[in-house]
Amino acid sequence: MPIDNARGLSVRVALSTAAAMARLARRAGLIGNVKPLAMLRFARDSLLHRSNSGAAILHLHALGDPARPAVVSVPPLGSREPEQRLSYGELDARVNLLAHGLRREGAAPGERVALYLRNGIENLEVSAAINHLHAVTVLVGNRLKAPEVAFILKNSGARVMVFHGEFAKTVEAALAELGPGAPLTRERCFAVGGAPGFADYRALLAGGDPAHPPKVTAEENGGTMIYTSGTTGKPKGARREIDLKRIETVIHFMAELPLRHDERHLVVCPLYHSAATAFSLLTWSIGGCLVVLEHFEPLAVLRAIERERITSTMMVPTMLQRLVDVPGGMATLRSYDLSSLRCIVSGAAPLPTELARRVEDAFGPILYNFYGATETGFVTLARPGEHTARPGTIGRIVGGNEIRILGEDGKEVDEGAVGEIYVRSRMLMEGYHGDESATEKSLREGFVSVGDLGRRDADGYYYLSDRKSDMVISGGVNIYPLEVEQRLHEHPGIVEVAVVGVPDPDWGESLVAFVVARAGATLTVEGLRAFVAETLADFKRPKRVIFVDELPRTATGKVLKRELRQRAQ
Repeated sequence: MPIDNARGLSVRVALSTAAAMARLARRAGLIGNVKPLAMLRFARDSLLHRSNSGAAILHLHALGDPARPAVVSVPPLGSREPEQRLSYGELDARVNLLAHGLRREGAAPGERVALYLRNGIENLEVSAAINHLHAVTVLVGNRLKAPEVAFILKNSGARVMVFHGEFAKTVEAALAELGPGAPLTRERCFAVGGAPGFADYRALLAGGDPAHPPKVTAEENGGTMIYTSGTTGKPKGARREIDLKRIETVIHFMAELPLRHDERHLVVCPLYHSAATAFSLLTWSIGGCLVVLEHFEPLAVLRAIERERITSTMMVPTMLQRLVDVPGGMATLRSYDLSSLRCIVSGAAPLPTELARRVEDAFGPILYNFYGATETGFVTLARPGEHTARPGTIGRIVGGNEIRILGEDGKEVDEGAVGEIYVRSRMLMEGYHGDESATEKSLREGFVSVGDLGRRDADGYYYLSDRKSDMVISGGVNIYPLEVEQRLHEHPGIVEVAVVGVPDPDWGESLVAFVVARAGATLTVEGLRAFVAETLADFKRPKRVIFVDELPRTATGKVLKRELRQRAQ
């Protein structure tokens, strides 16, 4: 059952959204930088050639200022790979060519295209091309192993795949698991940088019209599908349409941040992560430039901020922790010119108050902290200083959202009391792909919950208390312990196992496995971690393994994970 998030706007919400849009346009400098002639040409092209897609904004910027920097891909420290730079004119042409190439391969409106890529220009330009086609981008984590990749490809029904050539062996194994008759075949898998036995990515850029994407007449919108952990132990594909008529929460969120037309946003989170993708789109929407790092490394971040005059970035708390703990501490930070920074945004995992203080001490009062989820989008936002003034807060509600905090009886709890957080907006996911039961379980009267518990104070500030589920967030990545437990249960030397998350100073949380060994079995911590890593991503390996004679259980046989967490700390 799809979630009904297409409700009409109330007059109050419509007026507040219009005011937020005007405030954003003035502060960002959009009004003075949008050229009338470019707008006329854009309107003409939209009528004659283009579909109503979010990626069309690239064409508007290309018409108005084709030489304007759009994206920079910075190679890792010590790498021999060349730096890549594209202007809006160059990016628009490549996106159009890719859209034609993907269309030839069957990426019609509503069809799914899987991206199994590391951070780089290709990730961004293919996503924009898919959006032009009103197709659906399926984001696949580049640290996943073949069985995990195969599950996502099969569940999503992906018809085309783009991947980096270095992942060819994993793609080979995943395709073998799909078997005959699957929508995705080897012939429709394209390797960036090339890979034996696969078509080259450059084939998608051959032919077509660089000035315009294929004309799309379908009324359905394109979208994204991002897989998040679920109660079955397998990930769930959260579907979201990209509909420009339903972005009021995004407008309100942007209006709260110091974003400008000259934005230079540093992308350090993986682009298969919903937050990294969202902030990339926000930057392009106002004509800013994206500076993309393949992966996070503190010194590479500091160097990029200085050399590229970075104005904003989004990081998970683990990254912020590593940044302020850089060798040499404040002396190292002060050795770089970081004066261009106007905004650091934290999200995707709880932000410890002490870490917030250290970040503000190091970079000044520019730290914002948001709460949201793949399923909900941006929900609350704490401005600079609010997190330290109100320890633990996730801020106040972002316009366009409604929040209910409900008790076990389904009724709203009193102010200050803890309950389950439910959210409603027009940016909610459409549902979990192919899992109507999971979709229905997340719903209550049109509001969606991802299992977080929290409270609201008298001033309208929200706070997270715990998670109703056992989901673990490590380094900003969601991990569901049941998936790890299921893998460990396959080991012949294990009788029982329970996996829990405990606080970790570096990653926010880490996994601890409690194992009951089979009599006579010889088990080692490293051996079990390696066993998990054979089929699951490395970050799903337990950091610690504790051997026990039995697991604590309730009278009904349920494992007491609360007790295990206490033992592990």
